[in-house]
Amino acid sequence: MDVFRTAAELAGLDEWRAKAPLTLVPTMGALHAGHLSLVRSGIEHGPVVVSIFVNPTQFGPHEDLSSYPRDEAKDFAALAELGVKAVYAPQVAEMYGADVSASVEPGSRGIGLCSGDRPGHFSGVLTIVAKLFAQVKPDVAIFGRKDAQQCLVIDQMVAEMKLVVRLIDMPTVRDDDGLALSSRNLYLSATQRRQALCLSRALTAARQAIAGGERGVAQLRELISREMASADKVEYIEIRRVPNLEPLTAISREKVLLAVAARIGPARLIDNLVLDFAAGVGCDSHLLGSW
Repeated sequence: MDVFRTAAELAGLDEWRAKAPLTLVPTMGALHAGHLSLVRSGIEHGPVVVSIFVNPTQFGPHEDLSSYPRDEAKDFAALAELGVKAVYAPQVAEMYGADVSASVEPGSRGIGLCSGDRPGHFSGVLTIVAKLFAQVKPDVAIFGRKDAQQCLVIDQMVAEMKLVVRLIDMPTVRDDDGLALSSRNLYLSATQRRQALCLSRALTAARQAIAGGERGVAQLRELISREMASADKVEYIEIRRVPNLEPLTAISREKVLLAVAARIGPARLIDNLVLDFAAGVGCDSHLLGSW
């Protein structure tokens, strides 16, 4: 497995790109089964580059940049076992240098939800994703659906900047008890991990209510709020139209995002459901596209 540390070294990818579409899976490392499911999906269709970079510009001043889990050797071993041919693992100086004044600002889809408690977060995300796209030059990029707003913000950037890359989102991977996999789950004690199940439980309750005919957004928000009462802090409960994330007062025949965020002990956790009512009552749906 080739490990590239600089953008200049990525010139070696040109030969691969000439033979088959090149897929990028951007990550911040601390890889878990959710990340690896994205990688497996890409490998089925051609060569895959996995980027590992803990991006400082998407962390706020009091967030967990310094404590974010890092285990490069373990990540490399997991990727090599899957048959990944290349990893791009640059240092901060390679991606930003001394001047970090230029950035990409989010469009309308970056309003509210995760940006409410994390000002500047999506600017950091878009800036690093734009840099990765420019350096790796992928034909396809794969993202996890758990970061739903992030997927849609990146999609808006790609469309408005007319970037030539196809975006694919893959389903959230969960543990057997329903907890969405996240690198930040490593922060949780056993008790906090059980507490964290309130996120997936709340979304399941909302799905069941929708299947029973509930369409009122206020009623669904209240149901989710009750189910999440055990969280240390609920940051948001949102029901938005996909893809543009406009707020709703009632659900009709459309694609809808039910998204939650909460603090559990030291961890900020997010979870969501994407439901396509045009395809059937509460059918799971892609945000961006599939293979």
